[in-house]
Amino acid sequence: MWCTPQCHRRNPRTYSKLCRAQYEHLGYPHGYPQGYPEPEQEQYSAPELPPDTPRIQLRLAGDKRKHNEGRVEVFYDGEWGTVCDDDFSIHSAQVVCRELGYLEAVSWFPSSKYGKGEGRIWFDNVQCNGKEKTLALCTSNGIGVSDCKHTEDVGVVCSDKRIPGFKFINSMANNVLNIQVEDVRIRAILSSYRKRVPVTEGYVEVKDGGKWKQICDVEWTKHNSRVICGMFGFPGERKYNARVYKMFARRRKPSYWDYSVNCTGNEAHVSSCKLGHAMAAKANSTCGGGTPVVVSCVPGRAFSPTSMTGFRKAFKQEQTLVRLRGGAIVGEGRVEVLKNGEWGTICDDNWSLLSATVVCRELGFGSAKEALSGGRLGQGMGPVHMNEIECSGFEKSITECFFNKESLGCSHEEDAAVRCNVPAMGFQERLRLSGGRNPNEGRVEVLVERNGSQAWGTVCSDGWGTIEAMVVCRQLDLGFASNAFQETWYWPGEVSADPVVMSGVRCSGTEMSLSQCLHHGAHLTCPKGGGRNAAGVSCSETAPDLVLNPQIVEQTTYMEDRPMFMLQCAYEENCLSTTSSETPANSYRRLLRFSSQIHNNGQSDFRPKAERHSWVWHDCHSHYHSMEVFTHYDLLSLNGTKVAEGHKASFCLEDTDCEEGIEKRYECANFGEQGITVGCWDTYRHDIDCQWIDITDIKPGDYIFQVVINPNYEVPESDYSNNFMKCRCRYDGHRIWMYSCHNGKAMVHQPLVERQFYIIHAVLLRCSTTLLDLKDNSTRK
Repeated sequence: MWCTPQCHRRNPRTYSKLCRAQYEHLGYPHGYPQGYPEPEQEQYSAPELPPDTPRIQLRLAGDKRKHNEGRVEVFYDGEWGTVCDDDFSIHSAQVVCRELGYLEAVSWFPSSKYGKGEGRIWFDNVQCNGKEKTLALCTSNGIGVSDCKHTEDVGVVCSDKRIPGFKFINSMANNVLNIQVEDVRIRAILSSYRKRVPVTEGYVEVKDGGKWKQICDVEWTKHNSRVICGMFGFPGERKYNARVYKMFARRRKPSYWDYSVNCTGNEAHVSSCKLGHAMAAKANSTCGGGTPVVVSCVPGRAFSPTSMTGFRKAFKQEQTLVRLRGGAIVGEGRVEVLKNGEWGTICDDNWSLLSATVVCRELGFGSAKEALSGGRLGQGMGPVHMNEIECSGFEKSITECFFNKESLGCSHEEDAAVRCNVPAMGFQERLRLSGGRNPNEGRVEVLVERNGSQAWGTVCSDGWGTIEAMVVCRQLDLGFASNAFQETWYWPGEVSADPVVMSGVRCSGTEMSLSQCLHHGAHLTCPKGGGRNAAGVSCSETAPDLVLNPQIVEQTTYMEDRPMFMLQCAYEENCLSTTSSETPANSYRRLLRFSSQIHNNGQSDFRPKAERHSWVWHDCHSHYHSMEVFTHYDLLSLNGTKVAEGHKASFCLEDTDCEEGIEKRYECANFGEQGITVGCWDTYRHDIDCQWIDITDIKPGDYIFQVVINPNYEVPESDYSNNFMKCRCRYDGHRIWMYSCHNGKAMVHQPLVERQFYIIHAVLLRCSTTLLDLKDNSTRK
């Protein structure tokens, strides 16, 4: 049922695949527009229960962080109750999940992980073999017989996938049940919306019993529309032209679902909404004078609809008080808030799907797919600004929610994060990796239009680097780049895709697809050609994240006048300014010294790119250096001009110290393995050679001190924005002060200058190319 590149090669109808992508959403399997046949699959059949089986209904409730998890609650005899965790097992969880329409159980949790329930405890000492059709058929003490307390309420986590052909059966007379259907989609009806990506307006349809059905709009509210739009990645809903849809409904006979929908508007998923009244449909063709439900959603600025071939906008985050960091794809990351000019994190105490949804909508996405805790997407730096957040779900910003201003007991190990629902753009269908040993690596191949038809081709590897590889992995939803390759002869792709179809690719790193990066367009330039020299990538679910501790820099800075005869080793390593060559041996150099403490706050170890055999021995430091360019130390004027340059320090990477419970893995001594373990840091003390900037020739005044880690992006990281640190610096000729040190928003450094120069050059080239094309066309006319 899932779309794959192999399926595409068998079916050249690429446009149809892109249309199908419009109906994807996170949490249910793909839906297919009308007119596209679905693969044959085993149809769901409603369970036939013995007559004496207690009639129950289930739901997942409590402090959920995903829509498909929660406290197991049972509705029986007109009352909701819970299930005790005594004797509960994964087999029992399997029965619960399948009864709710999910394909399988992932895990279960005892001891009221999702909060304590209320009312009766309907089941205790539940023992299932996993094949029962309902929880009521499992062995237990008997319904309502229990000696448990609500501190023992059990919870389950179900799979994202739904049972194909699942049919919801309501055995209750009242409307207290949650909605359980196989799938939901927005189907574009008007021709003006069918060709747009993403689809923002159309019928709301549910798939129940293997058939797509419309919903009667008699009891439909804007709160329902808000929930549906949020599921599909849109922050809000808007009005639409109802008269057009009424005309369409009269011409084509709808097929209505049996029930209405009742949402409060703050649900993250329609499965949390209540089932409305049963609709008294006559011959399934009317809904009491109403028409099929239509929603019109408002996309975030980064996802504004365009024609399918005209989408060229790179993702640029709105300027808000909230941001996401450390995520592999757009719409996920660690939540950080700005307070008093300083970015900080949120503690995960009471962090819920409701609060996460407020963050997602604030940033221009839909509702939250998942609220993550425990620093799952990396640990931040600086203060923890918010704790124990409680939101109603209708706030415009997370800063409007109630929260505890005290963060006592919270550390960055408890940093909260989110995964948001984002619109399906169909980008994954225009890119593939070919020839790799596994789906996470291979030669990059792009689908382009050539002479009126679609064709696959390769990407020129000239200038191909980590930033471009990051965009590819993001587009394919494969996480972070682990390597960028400029030769792919060991990954033979299809011969028909060898020709280069994209060259001169330069990305800023924020793009959602490779086509949004600057490139040469129709006028390709690639001296090496494609095939064995085409660009390639390998992707990984995790990545390191290096952050320099600004407080350590600020606290350890001092000035030293050091005799030239004591700097011979540093002179040979080019750690002094160029004027030092004229300095007599009995004279002094004035050095700005400081310590640097570099933390790995990511999700995987930071390892040098260079292989062990290529490491360089340094006599001055008596160990091997695995990275020749690991940091830049610079002193800048207030307008950003470089006035003094520290040694572009090569480093031996090791774990100087680690957080409690984490063992050191890397050390420089004895030609040991080098790197920085997650949760550890590498400290270069102020008294080590070359840990300075030579300021002998600097005049007194105010300056900016800047440090850039991993400046050439040699090693992939989950977040490069925190690799910069800068401080204000005042020098009076005798003393020096360092203050206001902070991470982020560093002054422009050389690789970025070169990249910006290339981008400007590419824009000018594209403009001149366009003028030539216009001139050619006018000549032909």
